[in-house]
Amino acid sequence: MLMPILQIHSEDMPAYAIVCGDPARAEKISRKLEQVRELAFSREYRTFVGQYEGVQMAVVSHGVGSPGAAVCFEELIRAGVTTLIRVGTAGSYTADYPAGSVIVSTAAVRTDGLTRQLVPDGFPAVADIGVTQALIEAARGTGGATVASDAPTAGVTKVGVGITVTLDAFFTGVEEIPHRKYKQAGALAAEMEIAALYIISTLRGARAGAIVAIDGFADSDLAAEYDPHTDAVANAVEHEINTALQALATLARQDQA
Repeated sequence: MLMPILQIHSEDMPAYAIVCGDPARAEKISRKLEQVRELAFSREYRTFVGQYEGVQMAVVSHGVGSPGAAVCFEELIRAGVTTLIRVGTAGSYTADYPAGSVIVSTAAVRTDGLTRQLVPDGFPAVADIGVTQALIEAARGTGGATVASDAPTAGVTKVGVGITVTLDAFFTGVEEIPHRKYKQAGALAAEMEIAALYIISTLRGARAGAIVAIDGFADSDLAAEYDPHTDAVANAVEHEINTALQALATLARQDQA
């Protein structure tokens, strides 16, 4: 069956997929796979399939923002994907996790408009516990990661675990985004797609998790010049990619056991 937006056929899709915003990042991740082939590049949606540690998996880009990403998630699940992990970037709410850290998202605050059209207000956007645990274990065991309480050192990626916020607005307008309230409530970072991933996966019977690399601060109290192209951020992105690949491979082995 052809997925009309992604332009992929369901018979080509494995059960496991990594999703990311940037088509170029999807291509970068695909280079870590064996027997890789590109299935389609339609709009912002670029799809690769290949093997990692013997596990067949897909890598698919979903663009920026929940509405477009939701189309990707819906069609992937309709095509037979049952486990999805998002790798992306986010703005931190705390100096404890500066640029170059990574955060495993356990749940997402739903401030986006998309999920309000899918489920009632108050319905939680929550990651699958098994996917989350696989991500945490892989993140803390890949590339010399430290746990949240450890001080970051050169060449080491600091790993946080907690709630993230999904927003629609990247740049500010005349309405103030209540970043400080989210921070006070314990959220760690803000991005633009995780709530859609969690809600759609819950509705459609799939399981999902997410890990994000911190590329700056969302909290204005920690204002600094935004530069997502530093070595620290590049190292964090590499770390989260390796983490997601390892987590998917672990989940696949568990499913087959």
